[in-house]
Amino acid sequence: MSTPPDALLFVSPGCPHCAGVLRGLKELEKQGLIAKLTVVDVAEHPERAAEYRVRAAPWLRLGPFTLTGAQSPGELKQWARWANGEEGTARYVEHLLNQGGYQQAAAFIDADTNRLKPLLAIVADPGAKLGVRLGVSALLEAHANSPSLQKLLPQLAELARHADHRVRADACHLLGLTGSPAARAHVEPCLNDAHEEVREIAQEAMQKLK
Repeated sequence: MSTPPDALLFVSPGCPHCAGVLRGLKELEKQGLIAKLTVVDVAEHPERAAEYRVRAAPWLRLGPFTLTGAQSPGELKQWARWANGEEGTARYVEHLLNQGGYQQAAAFIDADTNRLKPLLAIVADPGAKLGVRLGVSALLEAHANSPSLQKLLPQLAELARHADHRVRADACHLLGLTGSPAARAHVEPCLNDAHEEVREIAQEAMQKLK
């Protein structure tokens, strides 16, 4: 069983959503879904707000996730459950990208490059929003030729055989960015793919891998 996350909540006087978020977190603490709840009043402790770069309240750090603004009890419970595990990482990055928070997503990944692997679940989902898919691709591209991306070679190889041609194309692109000679064997079959887009990207990837 995973360890419940800690929660750190910044509130401020006159904040319209702080009380609701605080109530929701206290209920989760009672249920054992949060291990420890710490509440900080921004007006009383501006130095702590500055330390965490809090710009507006409510501001919540729940496990590895930073959430701002109103959160319903259901949303808080879901984030608490997602605080451990790969699905939560993918959901959080998707959440940030949907809000236009690419830089925050990049910082989240850079803090622990093991968080790259869960992003492949979004790469594998052709139904994901285009903006999210592009954002995830950029996050992975930022680690081109790195050991962090090379570690994902087995998963990328599997995606190169995916039923959807968009996923195969993205997989070929990312395989090319690994810089690993071992990736060539997985890109090569895509040179004869039924879809022109996949063939073109596979050819580009093979050029990169030379």
